Amino acid sequence: MPKFSATTVIVAVTVAVSLIANFAPNAAQIQVAAGFIPARLSGGLILSGPVVPVWLTPLSSALLHGGLAHLGMNMLMLAFTGREAERAIGVKGLVTLYLIGAYVACGAQWLAGPMSTAPMIGASGASSAVVGAYSLLYGRQRAKAIGPVPAQVVHIAWLAAAWVGVNLLMGFAFLQGGVTVAIWAHIGGFLIGLALARPMLLWRWRHA
Repeated sequence: MPKFSATTVIVAVTVAVSLIANFAPNAAQIQVAAGFIPARLSGGLILSGPVVPVWLTPLSSALLHGGLAHLGMNMLMLAFTGREAERAIGVKGLVTLYLIGAYVACGAQWLAGPMSTAPMIGASGASSAVVGAYSLLYGRQRAKAIGPVPAQVVHIAWLAAAWVGVNLLMGFAFLQGGVTVAIWAHIGGFLIGLALARPMLLWRWRHA
């Protein structure tokens, strides 16, 4: 794989933009203007001043983070799983998966609360798509077929259930501390990663 992979570029750009935005005097305004706000998509909120078009906010929101811990956790997860997934599905596949993951994650969060006015920021949703693909491509399959259900489908179902369960528990734990986590974005991203892993692997090798 090239020394400067797509994963490395995504991580570098995200870190640079996040740090610049976090240390800007108007950091809070930037998060509102560029974050994904479900109510904007629903038409229930119109912001004044310069803002990112709502259809681009799934991408701009992935470049912003709430702090160094938030940024570091997401980028470490992406750096590890992204480089491995990129080996399997290629540069184009990784970039495509990441972009689709960002939009699906925001769509899932919108479905969970279409009139929410809280800006959602962070690369967690897009990164979760990469984690989902990585889990399926590199995870050891131990599941067995259940009746007419193939072992591969059972394996995917177990991965999905585990991710949903972990995120629901994490969301509940953080909520007790007064912190809201976009768990549905994480879940949506992971599920689309599971769904696209095999097709992207086949697409890459058919066009090699």
